[in-house]
Amino acid sequence: MFRNIIKAGIARPAAMALLAAGAIGTFGGTAPVRAGECPADRISVNSNRPGETRGRGVTDSILATVQLSEEPAGIQGRQLPLRRLVVEPGGIVPWHSHGNRPAIIYIVEGQVTEYAATCAIPILHRAGETAVERNPTTHWWRNTGDRPVVLLSADLFPTAEDAHVM
Repeated sequence: MFRNIIKAGIARPAAMALLAAGAIGTFGGTAPVRAGECPADRISVNSNRPGETRGRGVTDSILATVQLSEEPAGIQGRQLPLRRLVVEPGGIVPWHSHGNRPAIIYIVEGQVTEYAATCAIPILHRAGETAVERNPTTHWWRNTGDRPVVLLSADLFPTAEDAHVM
């Protein structure tokens, strides 16, 4: 966009001022909200009490697993599965905690709503976005749309736990 402004014949000082104003608008003041995150002014403690505790309409497939004790890092008691979850319309990923299991979720298709204990409002996640789940994340997700949602999840599971635990 800014390259086009300069090509359009705007004087270089004016173009630089426009660039600076854009940078201030982007980086100044309050921190920008990234897609799929709780806005800073809506973060709270225990705003959403345990919601849906029973999952439904979710297919959870393990695509691959790395036993971290067998890798050079030698992390004992942990595994790194990559899972593909399909959440049907109306489907629910039940209330769960990431206190001992960090995860990164990539939304491949569709959109899904997260209800987190640390956010006063629901958080919408859309295709192409990534959600980082770490301590103290406790939440549940629902597909409120009319088409399936496809997620890829990489979780750092304790080896003693079933990697299908949501």
